[in-house]
Amino acid sequence: MPKGILAISVANLSYRFFVRKKERIRFIIFDYNFTDIPNEILEIRMIKKHCMGKKTRIRTTLSKGVVVPSLIFIVGICLLSAIYPKLTESLLNSVKDFIFVNLNYVYVWSVTIFVIFLIYLMFSKYGNIRLGRNESKPDYSFFSWISMLFAAGMGIGLMYFSVAEPMQHYSNEVFSDNTAIQRAKDAQLYTFFHWGIHAWAIYGIVGLSLAYFAYRYRLPLSLRSCFYPLLKDKIKGTWGNTIDVFALCSTFFGITTTLGFGVVQINSGLETLGVLPGSSFIYQVLIVAVLVSLSIISAVSGVDKGVRILSNINIVSVVVLLLFVLVFGPTVYLIGSFTEGIGSYINNFFSLTFNTHVHEAEMQPWFYDWTILYWAWWISWSPYVGLFIAKISKGRTIREFVAAVLIIPTLFNFIWMSVFGNSAIWFDFNVANGALSQLATNPDALMFRFLEYLPLTKIVSFLVIAIIIIFFVTSADSGMFVMNSIATKNARISPKWQTVGWGLLLATLALMLLNAGGLNALQSMTLITALPFSVIMLLFIVSLVKGLSIDKSYYERDFSVSTVPWSGASWRERLKQIVSFNDKKSVNGFIKTTVKEAFSDLQKEFAKNGIEAKINDYENPLRTEIEIKYDMVNNFVYGVKSDSKLVSDYLLNEDNLPDIEDNRTFYYSKSYFGDDREGYDVQLFTKNELISDVLKHYERFIEIISEEKNEMFVSSNTNQRLQ
Repeated sequence: MPKGILAISVANLSYRFFVRKKERIRFIIFDYNFTDIPNEILEIRMIKKHCMGKKTRIRTTLSKGVVVPSLIFIVGICLLSAIYPKLTESLLNSVKDFIFVNLNYVYVWSVTIFVIFLIYLMFSKYGNIRLGRNESKPDYSFFSWISMLFAAGMGIGLMYFSVAEPMQHYSNEVFSDNTAIQRAKDAQLYTFFHWGIHAWAIYGIVGLSLAYFAYRYRLPLSLRSCFYPLLKDKIKGTWGNTIDVFALCSTFFGITTTLGFGVVQINSGLETLGVLPGSSFIYQVLIVAVLVSLSIISAVSGVDKGVRILSNINIVSVVVLLLFVLVFGPTVYLIGSFTEGIGSYINNFFSLTFNTHVHEAEMQPWFYDWTILYWAWWISWSPYVGLFIAKISKGRTIREFVAAVLIIPTLFNFIWMSVFGNSAIWFDFNVANGALSQLATNPDALMFRFLEYLPLTKIVSFLVIAIIIIFFVTSADSGMFVMNSIATKNARISPKWQTVGWGLLLATLALMLLNAGGLNALQSMTLITALPFSVIMLLFIVSLVKGLSIDKSYYERDFSVSTVPWSGASWRERLKQIVSFNDKKSVNGFIKTTVKEAFSDLQKEFAKNGIEAKINDYENPLRTEIEIKYDMVNNFVYGVKSDSKLVSDYLLNEDNLPDIEDNRTFYYSKSYFGDDREGYDVQLFTKNELISDVLKHYERFIEIISEEKNEMFVSSNTNQRLQ
């Protein structure tokens, strides 16, 4: 039906109008009698007049159980931070400091377990499990996928800390006793540590858990789904709402804080370049308005358009900037220091991972302010980043997911930090005479001061600002998308005003905190939430282990040996079939005769035993299946479909197979099952052999669903047949 066209069947009763608008179908009831209109289909191009006087109901998919407590907590914390910024910051800092000093081992051990677990999965037997149906394909190209997860995962932080962090480590008094060369090496090593595998392991745990239970167990793409093996149906109630409330608040605080600090950096950059005369609140309002507007436009356009396109543009821009600094900076020094840095990171990997500096009292404040703060910050961001990564990772295998998430972004971070951080240190030592070190405590302006030592300073500075803006937009738009997804319990289609609403709320609260000086308090709140969520993430691992073990057992269950497909009878006919390659007509004939007869005989016999079996027939491709429905479990389905594949050049040239000729397309009858296991060629089966094969799979099915340990997996999988 064309967009905006209203089709009505006219009768003398009340009338139901079906209005197709985009992907939704709306139902409008009218109680008019059109007695003088014939009973036929009418096309009405304008429906506005029929709706006059009717109250328009605002459509929403928001979940009250998640949104209401979340907004109360979010607005409450932000108001306290704005009205009493110093008091709130002091109280929250006290809590944060207590956690960092007395419970830092929770972060250390949690992050360590995350890394070890993901590396184990990558090389384990579970690595081949696909995040979705067994035949699922990725929704995005590899480049777009990496671009989006990278932009959402690190984003603006790379621009903010790429120069600032190495320079702060280099100039920190804790390392003042070391030589300049050793301080430069340590600065690179600790930067690698904070932006490396450990950070991405945190995101990977959440993203993998969400993607696995959403696409494999066909549960909603929500954090509550990760607890299904532990809570079962309780995830639908208060427990599930509590988990989603926590995730929504954590995501909102993290994005709001990032928005605030990003605005300050952009303002500082524009001031340094002379575009803005100062850093007044008015200018910050204008910057926020532009950034949030762009983010809303991108978010409303969807992941497939705005988010993906901006991420691709950003990764290209980042690479261009990286190559510029590499070429016009101390190139040989940068390549050498990067090589040395990789080796140092590998050699010190385990000592860095487990080091709590408990025997080095002078190092502990630095340890709390950097390593522990980073672990807490990544953990607090993981609900948002993890959910977004999961959204774009359907169809990937676990091995592919873990390898890509851990290695590729980490390697790029290392290259980026090496080029920018080591360039800044080299310029500071050889050219600037310590001028950059003196600006280490002012990271908002440090990046732009660093660029003054490179050619085309103004042009490159504007490029940096553009990248920061795009980074922010890609983080904010994916954040809006994620928040709406959490707030709606992953509703498939939501009104666009909800996304706009989250963007406006972000902008309003960020500006309020910027004006009142409450951003630091909100940052402390964000870091505090990381402690309970680290425990939640450990429970994710428990759920994953339980789910994966059941999954593997379910799909790898051996066939019953009680039946044998072929006894050797009619071997001459079978030989003739083997050396002959079927055309589409013969395959379709096999399905319509042998398969259909086998299924019909089975249906009758099942009925005699009190079991209702249904035969379903489909076209394009031709297929038929026998289905037995069970309450609360995956239905038993055994089907046969027409499939094709290309014959190799070797067989085309084989004299012993004269029937192939020049036709490279080989058609065959392939089995398929309700649990998405890979089927096989059944073209050579007789009717009785096919019946035997069906019973073999049915026996397997009964054995699986009768075992208590498989209850979780089979009950969560609603059967989805081929379309």
